Amino acid sequence: QLQLVESGGGLVQPGGSLRLSCAASGFTLDYYSIGWFRQVPGKEREGVSCISRTGGSTKYTDSVKGRFTISRDNAKNTVYLEINILKPEDTGIYYCAADRRLSSLCVLRRGDYDYWGQGTQVTVSS
Repeated sequence: QLQLVESGGGLVQPGGSLRLSCAASGFTLDYYSIGWFRQVPGKEREGVSCISRTGGSTKYTDSVKGRFTISRDNAKNTVYLEINILKPEDTGIYYCAADRRLSSLCVLRRGDYDYWGQGTQVTVSS
């Protein structure tokens, strides 16, 4: 059974850091681009960052550039999202997703992703 499991979320003060993990089971992440998305109540799920299959291409939405870093360890079948200088507007449920299209690039279009995890909550508050 193909499964993605996010972890690493929590409650953190503004300015703090977290590292989110996205672990795959039942399939090998090597062949997938991976995206991180976040959602807050009443808003659409938005793309935050993505990384191509080889890790050679990454993308970030403008609001997180310079603060978030995506990486992958294919040997561990895991993708990470390092999030620094957290702001209250970063609060939301963070989901990882896998895109099985064979491309050297990644995209932040929600509809292009085939498999989704259940999400991990990130709350930024003092």
